[in-house]
Amino acid sequence: MQIPKDQILALLRDRGQDDQASQAQNELPDQVDTDQHADLLQRFGIDPQELISKYGGQIAGDIGGKLGL
Repeated sequence: MQIPKDQILALLRDRGQDDQASQAQNELPDQVDTDQHADLLQRFGIDPQELISKYGGQIAGDIGGKLGL
């Protein structure tokens, strides 16, 4: 699943992990693939499955809205 880097950075900041967010800003691509970048996410203390659970429905809804569904 593709998740925008900004959402991951916001999650880290919400957790009070500003240092991790700054580091992630420099290391993560603009679109993070939860499968392809799982090791990188875990290095920042993020479980890829947590991202899918938290943002999966929201992202699917955003895409559906753009497609007029």
